Amino acid sequence: MHSMAKAWSLLLLIILVFGAFVEGSHGSKLSHNYYKSTCPQVLSIVKAKTESTLKKKPRMGASLLRLHFHDCFVNGCDGSILLDDDSTFIGEKTALANNNSARGFELVDDIKAEVEKTCPGVVSCADILAIAARDSTVVLGGPSWKVKLGRRDSITASRADANKFIPAPSFNLSALKSNFLAQGLSLKDLVALSGAHTIGLARCTTFRAHIYNDSNIDPSFAKSLQHKCPRTGKDNIHRRLDLQTPITFDNFYFRNLLKKKGLLRSDQELFNGKSADFLVKKYAADSSKFFKQFTKSMIKMSNIKPLTGNSGQIRINCRKVN
Repeated sequence: MHSMAKAWSLLLLIILVFGAFVEGSHGSKLSHNYYKSTCPQVLSIVKAKTESTLKKKPRMGASLLRLHFHDCFVNGCDGSILLDDDSTFIGEKTALANNNSARGFELVDDIKAEVEKTCPGVVSCADILAIAARDSTVVLGGPSWKVKLGRRDSITASRADANKFIPAPSFNLSALKSNFLAQGLSLKDLVALSGAHTIGLARCTTFRAHIYNDSNIDPSFAKSLQHKCPRTGKDNIHRRLDLQTPITFDNFYFRNLLKKKGLLRSDQELFNGKSADFLVKKYAADSSKFFKQFTKSMIKMSNIKPLTGNSGQIRINCRKVN
C-alpha cells in the first residue's frame, strides 16, 4: 500500500513538472484581466485619451486600427512597428506599407506617458495598441469586444519582414488569401478585417494602378478619381476608402464593393466573381453580421504570436528598447 502511494506521488510530481514545462515552453496565455491587480486603470486611461483625440481628429481612429493590424502581421502583435531605427536594425516605419502613411505614433506616445505615470513599467506598448484599436472602432460607431492582454514588447524590428508580410493594395484575391493564411487567418477573417476600410483615407500611390488599369471598377468612379490622382505626380493626394462615411464605422465599404466602387485593387478583389463574393454580399446586407465577424477576427488577429512570460520586455518608451 505504501509503495502504491509512493508511486502515485511520483506520478503526480511528474505530471506537475511536465505541466510546468509545457506552460513555460508555450509562455503564458493572454487574458482579459491581466492588469487587474497591477494596473486596473489602464483601460480607462487609453479610452479617455483615444476618445478625446478622435473628437478633434476622427481620422486618427483608422490610423490606430491600422497600426495594430500592421504590428500583428509582422512577427506577431509585439509593438515592433513603434520602434524607431537604431544602430542594430532598420525598423518597420519606412517599410513600403508604412512609409509616409502610418500615423498615430505621437498619440501612442501620449497614451503610454499617461499609463507610465499611473503604473510605471507595467503595461506594454503592444497591449496599448490592441486596446486603442478597439476603442477607436467603438468611438467611430463600430462594435466593441473584450481585449485579451498580457503581450510584451519586442526588442527588435525588421523593415524586410514588414515588406514581406504586410499585404499590398495591388494584391489579387489569391495573394490576399495566402497572405492571411500565413498568419492563421481564414477567408472570413480576410473579408471582415478588410471591412476596417470603412474608415480612413488612402494615398494616390495606393490606388493609381486600380483606377487606370483595372476593368472591375465603375467607370464614372474611376474617372472622378483620375481628376484627383493623375498618372504621375500628386502621390500624396488622399481619397476616402469609403466614399460616403469615412469617419463612421459601418458596412458601407461592402455596399460600395457591390457597385464596383472599391478604392484599392485589394478591396475590389473581394467582390470580383470569386470565392469571397458571398461574404461581401452578406456583410453589405446586414451590418450586425459584419460587426459580429469583425470582433471575432480582431480577437483572432490580436492573438498572433504574442510575446509572453519572459520574452521581450515592457518598453518604457514605445520608440526604443529599454
